[in-house]
Amino acid sequence: MARDRNQGEDYSGPLKRLLLSVLVLCLIGIFLIWRIDSPRVERFRAQVTDRVVPSFDWAMAPVTATVNLFRNVQSYQRIVEQNQELRRELQQMKAWKEAALQLEQENARLLDLNNVRLDPRLTYITGVVLADSGSPFRQSVLLNIGARDGVVDGWAAMDGIGLVGRISGVGKSTSRVILLTDSSSRIPAIIQPSGQTALIAGDNSIAPNVDFLETPELVRPGDRVVTSGDGGVFPGGLLIGHVATDPGGRLRVRLSADYERLEFLRVLRDRGQEKVTTPGSVVAPAQAAASAGGNDG
Repeated sequence: MARDRNQGEDYSGPLKRLLLSVLVLCLIGIFLIWRIDSPRVERFRAQVTDRVVPSFDWAMAPVTATVNLFRNVQSYQRIVEQNQELRRELQQMKAWKEAALQLEQENARLLDLNNVRLDPRLTYITGVVLADSGSPFRQSVLLNIGARDGVVDGWAAMDGIGLVGRISGVGKSTSRVILLTDSSSRIPAIIQPSGQTALIAGDNSIAPNVDFLETPELVRPGDRVVTSGDGGVFPGGLLIGHVATDPGGRLRVRLSADYERLEFLRVLRDRGQEKVTTPGSVVAPAQAAASAGGNDG
């Protein structure tokens, strides 16, 4: 056995050297053939290229697939980066959209406040709603205007469209507004076009009751409800809302003011109406009336 192993080693050594020599000679021959500048050799090279190169497609397929895979990975990385950038831009756009919507709502509210047509004798001061203390038992908001701004207890407060409530409690720099929906709110009103007088009574719901109607048959849903000015509570003609009916058939007021977005309120400076104590002085001045009485004497 030792002899057979030694004989195998004796044959394998020279065989390896022979194959290496043949390989080196072949490479040298190919190099020389490729370097010889001759028409015949050129034609031979072209024939070899035409026969050998097309058959290398199967060998180049893994290399081509690897290159394509590498390119696809790079493209995917670029897509991921672009997607992340778009997500960041989308978040910024959402933030800008929210800011734009808030500015649009604030602008619309201010425009509504400026476009309200009131009695020219009434002046007003606009305040910002600081807090909402609405609860099941009390409906009110807090404004950033108070006694230093000349606000007086009992004045009417409106948003850009309709009546909201009345001032009930004034501090130096703040004041509280009792809303029409509060259970303690009672507002004398006129229902148009029938001219029926009524009392708008809050019950802590979004639609106050219509009470003390003389002829309810003359009132229909959709009729306009405005303040009557009776009792000196509010100036007359301020829009409250429109008549509606609840499922039980009871008359209520669908308020025109947007209670869900009370941001700015306009407080009306109501100085009250001058009371007439001497009816005759309305027709003629006091001196003329006195002279007329002397002539009759």
